[in-house]
Amino acid sequence: MGRRDNTRRPSVRARARTSADAVHDRRWAGDVRDAVRCAGILLVLLLLVDWGSGRIAPWRVLLWLALSVLLFLVLFPARISAGQDWLACRRLLREQRVRTDLLVSVRCLDGVSQRLQLRDALGARVEVDPETLVHNPQLWHRLDESARKAEAGGLLLCGHTALERLSARVDRETALAVFKASGLE
Repeated sequence: MGRRDNTRRPSVRARARTSADAVHDRRWAGDVRDAVRCAGILLVLLLLVDWGSGRIAPWRVLLWLALSVLLFLVLFPARISAGQDWLACRRLLREQRVRTDLLVSVRCLDGVSQRLQLRDALGARVEVDPETLVHNPQLWHRLDESARKAEAGGLLLCGHTALERLSARVDRETALAVFKASGLE
């Protein structure tokens, strides 16, 4: 009852030691620019429609500005980074981090957009867009390397199939990129 749980301390120390060799999503900055562009275009179009109809008013400008900010917040991408035995997903207000060498479950969640849910033995959970891993082979390599450690240690109970499918997809996309770059397509 009065016992303190120190299981999360190693992940904090691991983050401090390995942040220098962390790998980040290469397309994140472009995705942020796209979110800004979409929100800006929506704001300009709404203001043009109001101006053209002669119904522009300060309260309507504030309403359209709020709507554009809301669209930006919805479109703002998560920043994915990975290091030695950890993967982090940073959104606007918080960061979620999972120890990939302690993975117990990897699930593919279907819906409007497909997500890969990673859960570790410490109870931490992260959801990642598989496209991010496909377009960033370095991120995928870090995740795959640590997931293999977890599987070899007997921790990874659920998710071997999802990782194999994603691995095949990453390999296919990487091979296509190499063929395109070399002109063999």
